Amino acid sequence: MDNIRADRRKKQRWRKRVIILVLILVLLIIGFGVYVLVNALDAASDSYEGLDREGEKSDLREEAVTIGDDPISILLLGIEDYSSGGEHGRADTQIVVTLNPDTKKMTMTSINRDTRVELTKVDQYNGFHKINAAYTYASLTGYGANKLAVETVEDLLDIPIDKYLAVNFESFRDIVNVLGGVTIDVKEGFWEENIYDSNNRIYFDAGKQKLSGEEALAFVRMRKRAVNNTYPREERQRQFIKASIDQAISAGTIFKVGQISDILGENVETNLKPAEIYALQRAYSSMDASTIETIELEGNPDVIIDGSYYFLPDEDSLQEVSQRLKEELGLLKDPVEIE
Repeated sequence: MDNIRADRRKKQRWRKRVIILVLILVLLIIGFGVYVLVNALDAASDSYEGLDREGEKSDLREEAVTIGDDPISILLLGIEDYSSGGEHGRADTQIVVTLNPDTKKMTMTSINRDTRVELTKVDQYNGFHKINAAYTYASLTGYGANKLAVETVEDLLDIPIDKYLAVNFESFRDIVNVLGGVTIDVKEGFWEENIYDSNNRIYFDAGKQKLSGEEALAFVRMRKRAVNNTYPREERQRQFIKASIDQAISAGTIFKVGQISDILGENVETNLKPAEIYALQRAYSSMDASTIETIELEGNPDVIIDGSYYFLPDEDSLQEVSQRLKEELGLLKDPVEIE
């Protein structure tokens, strides 16, 4: 009986690890939680890439933070470089996470990839651009793609970004394929281009169907305005989360952990050191993901400037979000209410 219980506990541990490895990709699609990302980076030393900052701290900090003791911020980056041959990609997903060890509270703030910002640190590209281009221009000039992405978000929100984690979307496709695909009940038919097949269309019919990695990526990234009004991207992402979890805990998946770890090891960059990752795990392992609070940056997503669509943040909302994040980071003492 003891052996049976031990085997059952061992299987549960392996299943939990698989779920964590899968959810790290979901995290970079919509931001699901730091606890799952932390447990997925056992080999963090291979993924470490610093930001070349004095004292390893943000310029907006007087002192460096201690993981597990101080409130911190982490910028999550989802890098799209499949359209550029694996080079000079764009940070198409940017999510600011705050963690407070005293309150055990976590917040997430998504930044629209089309947000109009001014770049001032890459001479030939200085000027107004979409925020996802900061990563691209920095990589083209050698400034440091992750560094400029972090600094641009700091400038936008006027808060320190202590840590970052960047994941290449290539791993998203590969892990879904390792899992054998995911089954999703598609609410409404639509089509999206297959970036891995000369942009030939992938057609999604309404109803339950099993999606490959290429199809799953197309399913969650589709941005056609008309369809998004009736079948929002956020809803499709929630469907994908559930489908991924269901597949991850299925029989036989526990034997694929090695493959999944290898994929992540080649597609993750972070300035979290292994010791800091373990400190995060100790501090936040009891966090309930259902209590994560989402802070929304409001604005106009349909502003056309020089022929391009931009997201222009509402100035009042931008200030409120900035103040709220400062509060969560312990930089303000007076609470800020956001309706």
